[in-house]
Amino acid sequence: MDTRDGRSERLLVTAALDAHTNPRSLLIGGLGVGFSLAAAIADSRLQTITVVEIEPVLIDWYANKLGGTAHHDPRVTMEIGDIREHTGDYDVICLDVDNGPDWTVTDSNKSLYDDAGTALLASRLTPHGVLAVWSAHQVPSYEEILRKHFNEVQLLTVDVPRGEPDAVYVAARLHR
Repeated sequence: MDTRDGRSERLLVTAALDAHTNPRSLLIGGLGVGFSLAAAIADSRLQTITVVEIEPVLIDWYANKLGGTAHHDPRVTMEIGDIREHTGDYDVICLDVDNGPDWTVTDSNKSLYDDAGTALLASRLTPHGVLAVWSAHQVPSYEEILRKHFNEVQLLTVDVPRGEPDAVYVAARLHR
């Protein structure tokens, strides 16, 4: 988690919502410091915003230390759990778990980015759904996996002060 900027975390949500013709429901996998959630709350088209975070301490930290205001928005639901076990159909899913497809701190997170994990996330999307995925850098092999499951895949990058640019993958089910 990086609290300095948040541009790529906000882009994760705004680019995904822009790729959908009429987004009403959004699932965010991974709360972080709340940059993605703030971008979601700012979009009035959304009727439901669900955040699934595996670490309870992050939800507490967001609410009590960072002054997060999501609990005041009736559209927002925060759940403690693993996004792989979360069910439902969403117009947009934004995944910001760990450092991305090939740089996971938690070994079990690797399965979110393999073919089966990508298929699972795709299965939770409505017919014109969009999946957006944050990564600490570009991962061409992951882009290939996305292309197996989605008609359109776009890579957006955000320069950071040190190292490779952050990467945001936006994958859409159907051509617009």
